Amino acid sequence: MFPWLAYGHTMPFLEVSKFLAQKGHQISYISTPKNISRLSKLPPHLSSNLSFVEFSLPHVHGLPPGVESTSEVPIEKVPYLKRAYDKLRDPLTDFLENSNVNWIIHDFAPYWLPGIAAPLGINLVFFGIFNASSFAFAGPPSALLGDSRQRPGDFTVVPEWIDYPCDNVAFKLYEIVNQQCVDDDVSDSHRIGRLIQGCQFVTMRTCFEFERDAIKLLIKLYQKPVVPVGLLPPLLSLPSNEDNKWETIKSWLDSKGEKSVLYIALGSEVNLSEEYMHQLAFGIEKSNLPFIWVVRNRPVGEGQMNDIILPGYEKRVSKRGLVLRDWAPQLRILAHSSVGGFLTHCGWSSIIEALKYGRALILFSGGISDQGLNARLLHGKKVGLEIERNEVDGSFTSDLVAATIRRVMVEPEGEVFRANAQAMREIFGNEELSNNYLNEFTRFIEEFSPSACHC
Repeated sequence: MFPWLAYGHTMPFLEVSKFLAQKGHQISYISTPKNISRLSKLPPHLSSNLSFVEFSLPHVHGLPPGVESTSEVPIEKVPYLKRAYDKLRDPLTDFLENSNVNWIIHDFAPYWLPGIAAPLGINLVFFGIFNASSFAFAGPPSALLGDSRQRPGDFTVVPEWIDYPCDNVAFKLYEIVNQQCVDDDVSDSHRIGRLIQGCQFVTMRTCFEFERDAIKLLIKLYQKPVVPVGLLPPLLSLPSNEDNKWETIKSWLDSKGEKSVLYIALGSEVNLSEEYMHQLAFGIEKSNLPFIWVVRNRPVGEGQMNDIILPGYEKRVSKRGLVLRDWAPQLRILAHSSVGGFLTHCGWSSIIEALKYGRALILFSGGISDQGLNARLLHGKKVGLEIERNEVDGSFTSDLVAATIRRVMVEPEGEVFRANAQAMREIFGNEELSNNYLNEFTRFIEEFSPSACHC
Protein backbone atom coordinates (compact mmCIF):
# COMPACT_ATOMS: atom_id res chain seq x y z
CA MET A 1 0.00 0.00 0.00
CA PHE A 2 1.48 3.31 -1.09
CA PRO A 3 -0.81 6.32 -0.39
CA TRP A 4 -0.24 10.02 -1.01
CA LEU A 5 0.83 12.17 1.95
CA ALA A 6 -2.57 13.40 3.14
CA TYR A 7 -4.86 12.11 5.89
CA GLY A 8 -7.78 11.90 3.46
CA HIS A 9 -5.67 9.41 1.50
CA THR A 10 -3.87 7.47 4.22
CA MET A 11 -7.12 6.56 6.03
CA PRO A 12 -8.96 4.88 3.11
CA PHE A 13 -5.75 3.02 2.27
CA LEU A 14 -5.59 1.79 5.87
CA GLU A 15 -9.22 0.59 5.78
CA VAL A 16 -8.53 -1.46 2.64
CA SER A 17 -5.28 -2.73 4.19
CA LYS A 18 -7.12 -3.96 7.27
CA PHE A 19 -9.71 -5.79 5.19
CA LEU A 20 -7.06 -7.51 3.05
CA ALA A 21 -5.07 -8.46 6.16
CA GLN A 22 -8.21 -9.87 7.72
CA LYS A 23 -8.54 -12.09 4.62
CA GLY A 24 -5.08 -13.50 5.26
CA HIS A 25 -2.98 -11.36 2.93
CA GLN A 26 0.39 -9.98 4.02
CA ILE A 27 0.29 -6.19 3.74
CA SER A 28 3.15 -3.69 3.86
CA TYR A 29 1.78 -0.18 4.37
CA ILE A 30 4.41 2.31 3.21
CA SER A 31 4.46 5.95 4.26
CA THR A 32 6.50 8.45 6.26
CA PRO A 33 6.87 8.31 10.07
CA LYS A 34 4.52 11.21 10.90
CA ASN A 35 1.79 9.98 8.58
CA ILE A 36 1.97 6.49 10.05
CA SER A 37 1.92 7.85 13.60
CA ARG A 38 -1.38 9.64 12.85
CA LEU A 39 -3.16 6.42 11.92
CA SER A 40 -5.38 4.58 14.36
CA LYS A 41 -3.89 1.62 16.22
CA LEU A 42 -4.34 -1.80 14.66
CA PRO A 43 -6.49 -4.47 16.30
CA PRO A 44 -4.11 -7.09 17.75
CA HIS A 45 -5.41 -9.88 15.50
CA LEU A 46 -4.27 -7.98 12.37
CA SER A 47 -0.73 -7.10 13.46
CA SER A 48 0.78 -10.35 12.14
CA ASN A 49 -0.50 -9.65 8.61
CA LEU A 50 -0.18 -5.87 8.41
CA SER A 51 3.14 -4.11 8.95
CA PHE A 52 3.96 -0.42 8.65
CA VAL A 53 7.08 0.43 6.67
CA GLU A 54 8.46 3.89 7.37
CA PHE A 55 10.42 5.80 4.73
CA SER A 56 11.95 9.11 5.78
CA LEU A 57 10.79 11.87 3.46
CA PRO A 58 13.81 13.26 1.58
CA HIS A 59 14.50 16.96 1.98
CA VAL A 60 13.82 19.25 -0.95
CA HIS A 61 14.53 22.96 -1.19
CA GLY A 62 11.36 24.97 -0.50
CA LEU A 63 9.68 22.45 1.79
CA PRO A 64 9.75 23.54 5.45
CA PRO A 65 11.70 21.13 7.70
CA GLY A 66 9.66 18.36 9.29
CA VAL A 67 6.68 18.70 6.93
CA GLU A 68 5.30 15.34 5.79
CA SER A 69 1.67 16.01 4.81
CA THR A 70 -0.52 18.46 2.90
CA SER A 71 -2.24 19.64 6.09
CA GLU A 72 1.05 21.16 7.29
CA VAL A 73 1.58 23.53 4.36
CA PRO A 74 -0.44 26.08 2.34
CA ILE A 75 -1.51 24.91 -1.13
CA GLU A 76 1.29 26.75 -2.92
CA LYS A 77 3.86 24.60 -1.06
CA VAL A 78 2.28 21.26 -2.04
CA PRO A 79 4.42 20.96 -5.23
CA TYR A 80 7.50 20.74 -2.98
CA LEU A 81 5.84 17.90 -1.10
CA LYS A 82 5.30 16.10 -4.41
CA ARG A 83 8.97 16.55 -5.29
CA ALA A 84 9.93 15.02 -1.94
CA TYR A 85 7.44 12.16 -2.50
CA ASP A 86 8.98 11.48 -5.92
CA LYS A 87 12.34 11.04 -4.20
CA LEU A 88 10.88 7.99 -2.41
CA ARG A 89 11.40 6.16 -5.71
CA ASP A 90 14.85 4.86 -4.73
CA PRO A 91 14.02 3.52 -1.23
CA LEU A 92 10.81 1.99 -2.61
CA THR A 93 12.76 0.29 -5.41
CA ASP A 94 15.19 -1.17 -2.87
CA PHE A 95 12.31 -2.40 -0.74
CA LEU A 96 10.54 -4.05 -3.69
CA GLU A 97 13.71 -5.72 -4.97
CA ASN A 98 14.18 -7.36 -1.58
CA SER A 99 10.54 -8.27 -0.87
CA ASN A 100 8.13 -10.87 -2.14
CA VAL A 101 5.52 -8.36 -3.31
CA ASN A 102 2.82 -9.39 -5.83
CA TRP A 103 0.70 -6.24 -5.89
CA ILE A 104 1.11 -2.54 -5.19
CA ILE A 105 -2.07 -0.58 -4.45
CA HIS A 106 -1.05 3.01 -5.11
CA ASP A 107 -2.40 6.54 -5.19
CA PHE A 108 -2.45 9.23 -7.91
CA ALA A 109 1.07 10.60 -7.39
CA PRO A 110 3.86 8.02 -8.15
CA TYR A 111 3.74 8.27 -11.96
CA TRP A 112 7.15 6.58 -12.08
CA LEU A 113 5.87 3.39 -10.40
CA PRO A 114 5.02 1.35 -13.55
CA GLY A 115 8.66 1.63 -14.65
CA ILE A 116 9.76 0.02 -11.39
CA ALA A 117 7.00 -2.56 -11.02
CA ALA A 118 6.92 -4.03 -14.55
CA PRO A 119 10.52 -5.35 -14.59
CA LEU A 120 9.91 -6.95 -11.17
CA GLY A 121 6.69 -8.62 -12.33
CA ILE A 122 4.60 -6.70 -9.78
CA ASN A 123 0.95 -5.91 -10.57
CA LEU A 124 -0.44 -2.43 -9.92
CA VAL A 125 -3.85 -1.22 -8.74
CA PHE A 126 -4.56 2.48 -9.04
CA PHE A 127 -6.71 3.33 -6.01
CA GLY A 128 -8.39 6.69 -6.59
CA ILE A 129 -9.86 7.94 -3.31
CA PHE A 130 -12.26 10.23 -5.21
CA ASN A 131 -15.58 9.30 -6.78
CA ALA A 132 -16.19 8.07 -10.32
CA SER A 133 -17.78 11.33 -11.50
CA SER A 134 -14.55 13.23 -10.79
CA PHE A 135 -12.48 10.68 -12.72
CA ALA A 136 -15.00 10.71 -15.56
CA PHE A 137 -14.62 14.49 -15.81
CA ALA A 138 -10.83 14.08 -15.95
CA GLY A 139 -11.24 11.72 -18.90
CA PRO A 140 -9.23 8.93 -20.57
CA PRO A 141 -5.42 8.79 -20.47
CA SER A 142 -5.29 10.47 -23.90
CA ALA A 143 -7.03 13.53 -22.43
CA LEU A 144 -5.03 13.46 -19.20
CA LEU A 145 -1.72 13.29 -21.08
CA GLY A 146 -2.74 15.50 -24.00
CA ASP A 147 -3.16 19.23 -24.44
CA SER A 148 -6.79 19.48 -25.55
CA ARG A 149 -7.72 21.38 -22.35
CA GLN A 150 -5.25 24.21 -21.84
CA ARG A 151 -7.35 27.29 -21.06
CA PRO A 152 -9.13 27.60 -17.69
CA GLY A 153 -12.45 27.89 -19.50
CA ASP A 154 -11.98 24.40 -20.96
CA PHE A 155 -12.59 22.95 -17.49
CA THR A 156 -15.85 24.86 -16.90
CA VAL A 157 -17.87 22.78 -19.38
CA VAL A 158 -18.90 19.14 -19.32
CA PRO A 159 -16.40 17.25 -21.54
CA GLU A 160 -17.56 15.66 -24.80
CA TRP A 161 -16.86 12.08 -23.66
CA ILE A 162 -19.48 12.20 -20.87
CA ASP A 163 -22.30 10.03 -22.25
CA TYR A 164 -24.89 10.39 -19.46
CA PRO A 165 -26.85 13.31 -17.96
CA CYS A 166 -24.65 14.88 -15.27
CA ASP A 167 -26.27 18.18 -14.22
CA ASN A 168 -23.36 20.37 -15.31
CA VAL A 169 -20.69 18.65 -13.20
CA ALA A 170 -17.76 20.89 -14.10
CA PHE A 171 -15.50 23.40 -12.39
CA LYS A 172 -16.21 27.08 -11.83
CA LEU A 173 -13.60 29.45 -13.21
CA TYR A 174 -12.35 30.57 -9.77
CA GLU A 175 -11.70 26.93 -8.79
CA ILE A 176 -9.55 26.32 -11.87
CA VAL A 177 -7.59 29.55 -11.47
CA ASN A 178 -7.00 28.68 -7.81
CA GLN A 179 -5.54 25.29 -8.79
CA GLN A 180 -3.60 26.41 -11.85
CA CYS A 181 -1.66 28.99 -9.86
CA VAL A 182 0.20 26.06 -8.28
CA ASP A 183 3.41 25.42 -10.22
CA ASP A 184 3.83 21.63 -10.40
CA ASP A 185 6.84 20.11 -12.14
CA VAL A 186 4.61 17.21 -13.14
CA SER A 187 0.88 17.92 -13.31
CA ASP A 188 -1.64 15.76 -11.48
CA SER A 189 -3.25 15.00 -14.85
CA HIS A 190 0.03 13.63 -16.16
CA ARG A 191 0.58 11.56 -13.01
CA ILE A 192 -2.91 10.04 -13.20
CA GLY A 193 -2.72 9.41 -16.96
CA ARG A 194 0.59 7.55 -16.68
CA LEU A 195 -0.67 5.44 -13.78
CA ILE A 196 -3.94 4.48 -15.46
CA GLN A 197 -1.95 3.36 -18.49
CA GLY A 198 0.48 1.38 -16.36
CA CYS A 199 -1.83 -0.37 -13.89
CA GLN A 200 -3.62 -3.72 -14.20
CA PHE A 201 -6.92 -2.31 -12.98
CA VAL A 202 -8.46 0.72 -11.28
CA THR A 203 -10.43 0.96 -8.05
CA MET A 204 -12.06 3.96 -6.43
CA ARG A 205 -14.11 4.93 -3.41
CA THR A 206 -17.61 4.62 -4.83
CA CYS A 207 -20.33 2.12 -5.71
CA PHE A 208 -22.72 1.32 -8.56
CA GLU A 209 -25.72 2.24 -6.41
CA PHE A 210 -24.54 5.87 -6.35
CA GLU A 211 -22.68 6.31 -9.67
CA ARG A 212 -23.52 3.49 -12.07
CA ASP A 213 -23.26 5.60 -15.24
CA ALA A 214 -19.90 7.15 -14.34
CA ILE A 215 -18.33 3.78 -13.45
CA LYS A 216 -19.57 2.17 -16.69
CA LEU A 217 -18.15 5.10 -18.67
CA LEU A 218 -14.74 4.75 -16.98
CA ILE A 219 -14.52 1.09 -18.00
CA LYS A 220 -14.93 2.26 -21.61
CA LEU A 221 -12.55 5.21 -21.28
CA TYR A 222 -9.78 3.25 -19.56
CA GLN A 223 -10.17 0.02 -21.56
CA LYS A 224 -9.43 -1.95 -18.42
CA PRO A 225 -11.38 -3.15 -15.38
CA VAL A 226 -12.76 -0.63 -12.88
CA VAL A 227 -13.62 -2.47 -9.66
CA PRO A 228 -15.10 -0.13 -7.02
CA VAL A 229 -13.90 -0.71 -3.48
CA GLY A 230 -17.14 0.69 -2.06
CA LEU A 231 -17.67 3.87 -0.07
CA LEU A 232 -15.72 2.69 3.00
CA PRO A 233 -18.07 4.38 5.49
CA PRO A 234 -16.05 4.95 8.67
CA LEU A 235 -17.04 3.24 11.89
CA LEU A 236 -17.47 5.14 15.14
CA SER A 237 -14.36 4.42 17.17
CA LEU A 238 -14.31 3.48 20.80
CA PRO A 239 -13.84 6.37 23.26
CA SER A 240 -10.30 7.75 23.31
CA ASN A 241 -8.20 10.23 25.22
CA GLU A 242 -10.22 13.03 23.54
CA ASP A 243 -13.22 11.94 25.64
CA ASN A 244 -13.32 15.11 27.73
CA LYS A 245 -13.67 17.26 24.63
CA TRP A 246 -16.40 15.00 23.25
CA GLU A 247 -18.31 14.95 26.55
CA THR A 248 -18.45 18.75 26.51
CA ILE A 249 -19.68 18.77 22.90
CA LYS A 250 -22.18 15.97 23.58
CA SER A 251 -23.60 17.79 26.57
CA TRP A 252 -24.11 20.89 24.41
CA LEU A 253 -25.73 18.86 21.60
CA ASP A 254 -27.98 17.01 24.05
CA SER A 255 -29.53 20.34 25.02
CA LYS A 256 -30.59 21.10 21.42
CA GLY A 257 -33.64 19.92 19.46
CA GLU A 258 -33.54 17.08 16.94
CA LYS A 259 -31.91 18.04 13.62
CA SER A 260 -31.73 21.68 14.72
CA VAL A 261 -27.93 22.12 14.74
CA LEU A 262 -25.77 23.12 11.79
CA TYR A 263 -22.27 21.60 11.74
CA ILE A 264 -19.56 23.52 9.83
CA ALA A 265 -16.11 22.17 8.91
CA LEU A 266 -13.93 23.09 5.95
CA GLY A 267 -11.36 20.31 6.19
CA SER A 268 -7.69 20.47 7.03
CA GLU A 269 -6.43 22.05 3.79
CA VAL A 270 -8.89 24.79 2.81
CA ASN A 271 -7.52 28.23 3.65
CA LEU A 272 -9.99 31.01 2.93
CA SER A 273 -8.99 34.68 2.85
CA GLU A 274 -9.90 36.79 5.85
CA GLU A 275 -12.64 38.52 3.85
CA TYR A 276 -14.24 35.20 2.89
CA MET A 277 -13.97 33.84 6.42
CA HIS A 278 -15.67 36.95 7.77
CA GLN A 279 -18.49 36.70 5.19
CA LEU A 280 -18.95 33.04 6.11
CA ALA A 281 -18.96 33.87 9.84
CA PHE A 282 -21.55 36.64 9.41
CA GLY A 283 -23.72 34.34 7.27
CA ILE A 284 -23.64 31.60 9.89
CA GLU A 285 -24.57 34.17 12.52
CA LYS A 286 -27.42 35.62 10.40
CA SER A 287 -28.96 32.17 9.91
CA ASN A 288 -30.05 32.33 13.56
CA LEU A 289 -29.59 28.57 13.93
CA PRO A 290 -27.58 26.76 16.62
CA PHE A 291 -24.23 25.64 15.21
CA ILE A 292 -20.89 23.96 15.83
CA TRP A 293 -18.05 25.39 13.75
CA VAL A 294 -14.64 23.75 13.59
CA VAL A 295 -12.14 26.48 12.74
CA ARG A 296 -8.64 25.63 11.66
CA ASN A 297 -6.12 28.44 12.03
CA ARG A 298 -4.16 29.22 8.88
CA PRO A 299 -0.49 28.23 8.45
CA VAL A 300 1.54 31.40 7.84
CA GLY A 301 4.98 29.82 7.54
CA GLU A 302 7.60 28.12 9.69
CA GLY A 303 5.06 26.39 11.90
CA GLN A 304 3.16 29.58 12.80
CA MET A 305 -0.64 29.70 12.70
CA ASN A 306 -2.91 32.69 12.24
CA ASP A 307 -6.23 33.02 14.11
CA ILE A 308 -8.74 34.02 11.46
CA ILE A 309 -11.92 34.51 13.52
CA LEU A 310 -12.88 38.13 14.18
CA PRO A 311 -12.35 39.32 17.77
CA GLY A 312 -15.63 39.32 19.68
CA TYR A 313 -17.40 36.88 17.33
CA GLU A 314 -17.32 33.91 19.69
CA LYS A 315 -18.69 35.95 22.58
CA ARG A 316 -21.45 37.34 20.38
CA VAL A 317 -22.68 33.90 19.27
CA SER A 318 -21.92 32.03 22.51
CA LYS A 319 -25.57 31.44 23.41
CA ARG A 320 -26.23 29.34 20.31
CA GLY A 321 -22.85 28.68 18.71
CA LEU A 322 -19.87 26.52 19.64
CA VAL A 323 -16.55 27.38 17.96
CA LEU A 324 -13.99 24.58 18.19
CA ARG A 325 -10.32 24.99 17.36
CA ASP A 326 -8.38 22.80 14.89
CA TRP A 327 -9.89 19.40 15.67
CA ALA A 328 -13.26 17.90 16.53
CA PRO A 329 -14.68 14.36 16.62
CA GLN A 330 -16.49 14.92 13.32
CA LEU A 331 -18.07 11.48 12.98
CA ARG A 332 -19.47 11.59 16.51
CA ILE A 333 -20.91 15.06 15.91
CA LEU A 334 -22.53 14.05 12.61
CA ALA A 335 -23.95 10.92 14.27
CA HIS A 336 -25.71 12.94 16.98
CA SER A 337 -29.49 13.29 16.47
CA SER A 338 -29.41 17.05 17.11
CA VAL A 339 -27.36 17.67 13.94
CA GLY A 340 -29.53 18.33 10.88
CA GLY A 341 -27.18 19.87 8.33
CA PHE A 342 -23.51 20.09 7.38
CA LEU A 343 -21.83 23.10 5.74
CA THR A 344 -18.92 21.36 4.04
CA HIS A 345 -15.93 22.14 1.82
CA CYS A 346 -17.09 19.14 -0.27
CA GLY A 347 -14.18 16.79 0.36
CA TRP A 348 -15.36 13.29 -0.59
CA SER A 349 -14.51 11.75 2.80
CA SER A 350 -16.57 14.38 4.63
CA ILE A 351 -19.50 13.89 2.26
CA ILE A 352 -19.44 10.14 2.89
CA GLU A 353 -19.45 10.73 6.64
CA ALA A 354 -22.39 13.14 6.42
CA LEU A 355 -24.54 10.99 4.13
CA LYS A 356 -23.86 7.94 6.27
CA TYR A 357 -26.10 9.70 8.81
CA GLY A 358 -28.42 11.34 6.29
CA ARG A 359 -27.34 14.92 6.97
CA ALA A 360 -28.44 17.48 4.39
CA LEU A 361 -25.56 19.43 2.85
CA ILE A 362 -24.81 23.12 2.45
CA LEU A 363 -22.17 22.93 -0.28
CA PHE A 364 -19.25 25.36 -0.15
CA SER A 365 -16.44 24.10 -2.38
CA GLY A 366 -12.98 24.74 -0.99
CA GLY A 367 -11.71 24.99 -4.58
CA ILE A 368 -9.11 22.26 -4.14
CA SER A 369 -8.86 19.07 -6.19
CA ASP A 370 -12.27 17.39 -6.69
CA GLN A 371 -14.25 19.60 -4.30
CA GLY A 372 -15.97 21.75 -6.93
CA LEU A 373 -17.03 18.68 -8.93
CA ASN A 374 -18.41 17.10 -5.74
CA ALA A 375 -20.41 20.26 -4.99
CA ARG A 376 -22.06 20.15 -8.46
CA LEU A 377 -22.66 16.38 -8.20
CA LEU A 378 -24.41 16.56 -4.81
CA HIS A 379 -26.31 19.70 -5.79
CA GLY A 380 -27.54 17.85 -8.89
CA LYS A 381 -28.64 14.85 -6.83
CA LYS A 382 -30.56 17.24 -4.56
CA VAL A 383 -29.02 16.06 -1.30
CA GLY A 384 -27.71 19.57 -0.72
CA LEU A 385 -27.68 23.11 -2.02
CA GLU A 386 -24.60 25.00 -3.16
CA ILE A 387 -23.96 28.49 -1.80
CA GLU A 388 -24.10 30.82 -4.80
CA ARG A 389 -20.75 32.45 -5.60
CA ASN A 390 -19.33 34.69 -8.30
CA GLU A 391 -18.04 32.28 -10.95
CA VAL A 392 -14.98 34.36 -11.78
CA ASP A 393 -13.55 35.30 -8.37
CA GLY A 394 -15.50 33.03 -5.99
CA SER A 395 -16.85 35.91 -3.92
CA PHE A 396 -20.13 35.58 -2.03
CA THR A 397 -22.25 37.42 0.51
CA SER A 398 -23.17 36.63 4.08
CA ASP A 399 -26.86 37.03 3.16
CA LEU A 400 -26.59 34.24 0.58
CA VAL A 401 -24.83 32.03 3.14
CA ALA A 402 -27.62 32.59 5.66
CA ALA A 403 -30.38 32.06 3.09
CA THR A 404 -28.86 28.79 1.83
CA ILE A 405 -28.41 27.45 5.36
CA ARG A 406 -32.00 28.24 6.30
CA ARG A 407 -33.41 26.81 3.08
CA VAL A 408 -31.63 23.48 3.57
CA MET A 409 -32.16 23.26 7.32
CA VAL A 410 -35.62 24.64 8.13
CA GLU A 411 -37.65 26.10 5.28
CA PRO A 412 -40.42 24.08 3.59
CA GLU A 413 -38.82 24.19 0.13
CA GLY A 414 -35.73 22.51 1.61
CA GLU A 415 -37.66 19.36 2.50
CA VAL A 416 -36.53 17.72 -0.75
CA PHE A 417 -32.87 18.06 0.31
CA ARG A 418 -33.56 16.75 3.78
CA ALA A 419 -35.55 13.77 2.47
CA ASN A 420 -33.01 12.87 -0.23
CA ALA A 421 -30.09 13.10 2.20
CA GLN A 422 -31.95 10.86 4.64
CA ALA A 423 -32.57 8.32 1.85
CA MET A 424 -28.82 8.20 1.12
CA ARG A 425 -28.29 6.39 4.43
CA GLU A 426 -29.38 3.21 2.63
CA ILE A 427 -26.24 3.46 0.48
CA PHE A 428 -23.69 5.46 2.47
CA GLY A 429 -24.50 3.91 5.84
CA ASN A 430 -24.88 0.35 4.60
CA GLU A 431 -22.03 -1.71 6.12
CA GLU A 432 -23.17 -4.91 4.43
CA LEU A 433 -23.02 -3.20 1.03
CA SER A 434 -19.57 -1.84 1.86
CA ASN A 435 -18.29 -5.29 2.84
CA ASN A 436 -19.71 -6.79 -0.36
CA TYR A 437 -17.63 -4.35 -2.41
CA LEU A 438 -14.50 -5.06 -0.37
CA ASN A 439 -15.05 -8.80 -0.83
CA GLU A 440 -15.45 -8.40 -4.58
CA PHE A 441 -12.32 -6.23 -4.76
CA THR A 442 -10.36 -8.85 -2.78
CA ARG A 443 -11.66 -11.68 -4.97
CA PHE A 444 -10.65 -9.75 -8.11
CA ILE A 445 -7.08 -9.43 -6.86
CA GLU A 446 -6.92 -13.09 -5.82
CA GLU A 447 -8.28 -14.39 -9.14
CA PHE A 448 -6.71 -11.79 -11.43
CA SER A 449 -5.66 -13.01 -14.86
CA PRO A 450 -4.50 -10.45 -17.45
CA SER A 451 -5.91 -12.55 -20.28
CA ALA A 452 -9.38 -12.31 -18.72
CA CYS A 453 -9.38 -8.52 -18.54
CA HIS A 454 -10.11 -7.40 -22.09
CA CYS A 455 -13.02 -4.96 -21.97
